[in-house]
Amino acid sequence: MEGVDYLADERNKAEFSVDDMKIVWAGSRHALEISDRISRLVASDPAFRKDDRTRLPRKELFKNTLRKAAHAWKRIIELRLTEEEASRLRFYVDEPAYTDLHWGMFIPAIKGQGTDEQQQKWLPLAQKMQIIGCYAQTELGHGSNVQGLETTATFDPETDEFVINSPTLTSSKWWPGGLGKVSTHAVVYGRLITEGKDHGVHGFIVQLRSLDDHSPLPGITVGDIGMKFGNGAYNTMDNGFLRFDHVRIPRNHMLMRVSQVTREGKYVKSDVPRQLVYGTMVYVRQQIVADASCALSRAVCIATRYSAVRRQFGSQNGGAETQVIDYKTQQSRLFPLLASAYAFRFVGEWLKWLYTDVMERLQASDFTTLPEAHACTAGLKSLTTTVTADAIEECRKLCGGHGYLCSSGLPELFAVYVPSCTYEGDNIVLLLQVARFLVKTVSQLASGKKPVGTTAYMGRAEHLLQCRCNVQSAGDWLKPNVVLEAFEARATRMSVTCAKNLSKFENPEEGFSELLADLVEAAVAHCQLIVVSKFIEKVQQDIPGKGVKRQLENLCYIYALNLLHKHLGDFLSTSSITPKQGALANEQLRSLYSQVRPNAIALVDAFNYTDHFLSSTLGRYDGNVYPNLFEEAWKDPLNDSVVPEGYHEYIRPVLKQQLRTARL
Repeated sequence: MEGVDYLADERNKAEFSVDDMKIVWAGSRHALEISDRISRLVASDPAFRKDDRTRLPRKELFKNTLRKAAHAWKRIIELRLTEEEASRLRFYVDEPAYTDLHWGMFIPAIKGQGTDEQQQKWLPLAQKMQIIGCYAQTELGHGSNVQGLETTATFDPETDEFVINSPTLTSSKWWPGGLGKVSTHAVVYGRLITEGKDHGVHGFIVQLRSLDDHSPLPGITVGDIGMKFGNGAYNTMDNGFLRFDHVRIPRNHMLMRVSQVTREGKYVKSDVPRQLVYGTMVYVRQQIVADASCALSRAVCIATRYSAVRRQFGSQNGGAETQVIDYKTQQSRLFPLLASAYAFRFVGEWLKWLYTDVMERLQASDFTTLPEAHACTAGLKSLTTTVTADAIEECRKLCGGHGYLCSSGLPELFAVYVPSCTYEGDNIVLLLQVARFLVKTVSQLASGKKPVGTTAYMGRAEHLLQCRCNVQSAGDWLKPNVVLEAFEARATRMSVTCAKNLSKFENPEEGFSELLADLVEAAVAHCQLIVVSKFIEKVQQDIPGKGVKRQLENLCYIYALNLLHKHLGDFLSTSSITPKQGALANEQLRSLYSQVRPNAIALVDAFNYTDHFLSSTLGRYDGNVYPNLFEEAWKDPLNDSVVPEGYHEYIRPVLKQQLRTARL
């Protein structure tokens, strides 16, 4: 039945205006208008079909992605799309491609680290895609430890050139997307050596392939690193390896905004503060947090819709069975993920503001908030990507057996998303950076140095170390200041305990490595507090639309109280709350799930995703799941013939007992 909405009953239950919630989710009416228009443009263009991705062999898959990227670029030019519209278009095409790295890493690196002259030379070429760039930092032997990279860039004063070289096998660049087969240029990171001295890792623009016939230039060995996890997924991307055999580039191809090498080979630092480089990092990580809310909301949308369609058990004398979404076990697993999607959305919005704020301060040479902003984006990148990767897998389990089918959209979404736990900073390594910052903040409290930004709460450490939570009934957990103080007390007490335990060691570094696991937990507590506090700030604003604010408040408390439930050990062992109060929080949580239940479908409709973007038989807007599962099944190449190839050679002989056995 085309055109029947099997979820209409669910949609009629909603107690709020979905259209107004769409605006809140998108961030503004303007943003919603663009997302809506561009996602429909992509969905209605047959060139962007993607339902066959998981069935294609690697070579076809890759060529298909090249075709889509070229088609997308053609549309961007024909429709004269703005930069904002163009980036939405690439987002909705929804296929990892070399363009991600070109626009997301190569261009920002030149903007962030190139001089004005370098930007004038390279950016017009890159923005017209007359050159295609990637970001070559990670090596076979080093990822997170950027200081440990082995590629060298040695200045030769006789020719006024740098010699880029890969001295060892492990110094081969390994993993950069777009590198394997497509990029003509790369920003390459290597150790700058001049006058016999090693000045550490710097960035250089290196041409890799001829602009005439695309063949690698002399001294360059380059290729693809092979198949990665999952069907389709990241295998659309040519992650590559790259080795340099004494490749020469002009001196002015070093990115020289922060430091330069003169014609004579002198290494000089410019008056531009090197902290500006952090601006790029804050930008990229803010983008990753925004992407987390997109990936998480997609998975939750699929699982929520399917949970309302699927019925299992509970039928009385032949009546309808119970919708899976009505089971408390389903709600207690699904609704916190729904709440997390909204939480990450709002913390992502706030990070966008933070990036602007940091950049304005940097331009004015005010570096006071930079360490905190750096720690904060590192921590939130780690927290949101870890939760999202786990949540996509949880959503797959919430869809039962059918979630395991590629056509559910979840296996591919998982496989595409998982690497974000590693790229742009391994998640555990990032949490340790946060922990270092927290311990330092605690140790500076005594000297009267006031903590700023997301660590400002530590300025009230004396109060937070001794305050008692005064919750007496379940309803008390719906008071924002009560929730906030419990999270602040937990985070402060964990950080202070770490600092105390560290001070017992004569050698602080030895202490640090001994206490790594505790430090990670303290960092997580701090990052969860940030998300909770930003969600609370959001719901305390004036939010227009019938019933919208009420729904967001419910989700906010589900997010916070579910964390409290999951990390009860932390809250109890730091005496931030009592066991009785923990039980009351759980009671309040159950009541909140019941309040979200009638609004669940409408809350995922507010993401405004097209069926094309979701690409899921289970998450269809109209809920018409079963006929579509069948339809997808028939498309599998195995079903091209009724009797399988191989029947005559291998099945028939078994059945007829005519297998020829070798005589011994």
